[in-house]
Amino acid sequence: MHAYAAEDPVFRAMNAYGQRQTNGELGDFCVQCHAPVALAEGATTDGTNLDSVSPALLGVTCTTCHQIDAVTGDHNNATRWLPDAFFRGPLDRPLDTPAHGHTRSALLDRDQPESASMCGACHDVITPAGVHLERTFLEWQHSQYSVAEVGLQQTCGSCHMPGRDGKAASVPDAPRRRIHSHAMPGVDVALTDFPEADTQLELVQDALDSTVWLQLEVFDYGLGTGVTVALDNIAAGHDFPSGAAHDRRAWVEVVARDDAGAVLWSSGLVDDGQSLRDAMAADPDLWWLGDRARTNTGDDAHMFWEVATVEQAALVAPSRFDADDPLYEEPHVARTFDMGPVWPSTVEAVVRIRPIGRDVLDILVASGDLDPSVRDALPTFTLGGSAVTWTAAADTGEPE
Repeated sequence: MHAYAAEDPVFRAMNAYGQRQTNGELGDFCVQCHAPVALAEGATTDGTNLDSVSPALLGVTCTTCHQIDAVTGDHNNATRWLPDAFFRGPLDRPLDTPAHGHTRSALLDRDQPESASMCGACHDVITPAGVHLERTFLEWQHSQYSVAEVGLQQTCGSCHMPGRDGKAASVPDAPRRRIHSHAMPGVDVALTDFPEADTQLELVQDALDSTVWLQLEVFDYGLGTGVTVALDNIAAGHDFPSGAAHDRRAWVEVVARDDAGAVLWSSGLVDDGQSLRDAMAADPDLWWLGDRARTNTGDDAHMFWEVATVEQAALVAPSRFDADDPLYEEPHVARTFDMGPVWPSTVEAVVRIRPIGRDVLDILVASGDLDPSVRDALPTFTLGGSAVTWTAAADTGEPE
């Protein structure tokens, strides 16, 4: 997805719309992370001319990361890019190659904590208005995954760049080493024709399946039935959802059925083409996971340049802080739903997520910046590991 960063029609549409809406004040804010090489080489200043920029300069490519010489901050691509004859990497004694020289750098070694700081330099974003809108690096820093003890610390690459034994070079007598995948799945996927899009979709699904643990308790309170859903973010390494959490749409689906399978009660049943905001208007019980962005008047903010404040409601990763520390956040969250006078035979619960809200895409379609086919291509993922079914026949009184 890094190579797709400047090709993504949603990015291009949002940048074009934002430049118009702010009278150009966005400037290089978007392209500093989505097309950093094109920006550094002077091929673009604001991303509005990317159709005419050489494809070699677009996106976050091998050159982008492997020629980063230093990290100078913790957000908005605070890195120093040095386009010299050397590529940085984790290997101590690489084979000589006529393509480029090699310099070892802890920034490119997923086993070193410095590598997380390089990822974090782009994956934390502070808006021109000063809002810390994307906080993936900060979330990781606050989690147990960042604890610098042997066997505990897990960097970004530990999860997003799994390793295997193999050859790093396709030349005779190349030694076997520990090499790493560069697919880097998260939740975003290609919404247009792009190499290995199907593979990326599968990798994202695989990563999401093990992220959230769900427990389900159904109880009869005499006048009806209640259900408590408890959630734990057990494997994200940061909050869930993360990144552009104000644009993500994650929610909990709960459905009670009778013996014949008919729905007696539900919350979070969202039609494939329906936006989550529209679903919430008709379903006040719907449990939305993520950030609620507000304007300076308290209204919902639909675009990042409108955001003045953020209400955080994501699932946090297990905290590195003690429970009495002000920085501690409770990772185990639960919500109880009153289904009223129904007595179901089964209750099913699961977590679903979309990379971006259909309501956001609708604004870009209406502005003429986004083709409607892109909206139609947006997937809804079901987190397989979160799917739980309670049955009355097998009820033991313990949470499922």
